Amino acid sequence: MSFTFDLNNIWFMLIGVLFTGYAILDGFDLGAGALHLLVRGDTNRRIILNAIGPVWDGNEVWLVTGGGALFAAFPEAYATSFSGFYLAMVFLLVGLIFRAVAIDFRSKRSAAWWRNLWDISFCASSIISALLIGVALGNIARGIPLNAEHEFAGSFLGLLNPYALLIGVTTVMLFVMHGSIYLVMKTEGELHDTIRRRVNPAIIYFVITYIAATIATLVYIPHMVQNLIAVPLLWILPLLNALAIANIPREIHHGRDFRAFLSSCASMAALLALFGMGMWPYMIYSKPFAENSLHIYNASSSPETLKIMFLIAVLGMPLVISYTVSIYYIFRGKVKLDASSY
Repeated sequence: MSFTFDLNNIWFMLIGVLFTGYAILDGFDLGAGALHLLVRGDTNRRIILNAIGPVWDGNEVWLVTGGGALFAAFPEAYATSFSGFYLAMVFLLVGLIFRAVAIDFRSKRSAAWWRNLWDISFCASSIISALLIGVALGNIARGIPLNAEHEFAGSFLGLLNPYALLIGVTTVMLFVMHGSIYLVMKTEGELHDTIRRRVNPAIIYFVITYIAATIATLVYIPHMVQNLIAVPLLWILPLLNALAIANIPREIHHGRDFRAFLSSCASMAALLALFGMGMWPYMIYSKPFAENSLHIYNASSSPETLKIMFLIAVLGMPLVISYTVSIYYIFRGKVKLDASSY
């Protein structure tokens, strides 16, 4: 199937942009949560909570928008994925809910047991949410069993295969790296120095899992590299990703925290672009029966619907971007605790 610049492909890219925005923005939230229990002291843990407190709910707008766009543009892919991953989606929602509850409830009482309980909830729910996001991506890349009616024909335990779990662990490590860099930007003093020392180990752990995931993909999921082989120019994406990751410790070493964060964002964008390139034109790849797969044409809405939704997206996307930029501008700088802090 050759690439044509039509509405189906435009929507494929727009949905990719929305989910990339979610991964970049909520990724550091989840990464900060995964690091939460490694920080000692009530004040330090409050600083971490308040580093993400003003922005975490706005970050999830990108997830909701991406899900809505998927429903509008590719309803059959939406139905198949959400029904097939139903139990996993429930666990993900529970994780996201408990993370939100932990942020709001932790400081309602001063008892140590109370705060420790919500600290554990915040950390565990962040790790589980990141893991499940990665497992979902791993299964979409690997392929899931679909019948001739494009309905999921597998089981929940079948989704917990070694490749998907490897992608899940890689996602957790990616978010931990991303979150540690964000916290370096938002903290100061002893806590800043403590988190800064964790950035390079986080990068190392991510690189190890990323290399393992890349090798597994090349060996066991060959269809994910067919488009890269067909269009050699696309290999610039892995190169840019490697350069972005390599630049992170360099910028951290020179104290340029914001540049390190931008490099981390660039690496995440490159990774998801690679994922999209590998998946195209499929929305959900069927394994072992590839003929049952859902792609951007047999899973899409009518051309008129795609056109109307595109006009809505043209009007709506600037609002979402403006809201995001304004929130980050308002809450820029280092975290300072006050009476209204979490």
